[in-house]
Amino acid sequence: MARDKGVVEIVTMDLKDGVSAEAFAVVDKTIEDQHVRKQPGFVSRETGVSGNKWLVIVHWASADAAQASMDTFANAPAAAQFMGMIDASSMMMTRFDVVR
Repeated sequence: MARDKGVVEIVTMDLKDGVSAEAFAVVDKTIEDQHVRKQPGFVSRETGVSGNKWLVIVHWASADAAQASMDTFANAPAAAQFMGMIDASSMMMTRFDVVR
């Protein structure tokens, strides 16, 4: 399968007990604006919620761009706050090659 149409990154996670959706939404938007959108190869990002389960979908130009962003995520100013609000054991990330 050709890998030249981009990559979709799907991340799901639960919030820690006591973390409000409203507070997390602010931090999620901050990480998007201050880090993810500035990464080479970024195409788009959206966030959804169902109860305590959060979903982030990021479109990247390539798998290399997606990985480069992940490699620098820990150094982003809002990363510690973002990670401190989620149950890290619930976090799952999968990347898919875009086929059309």
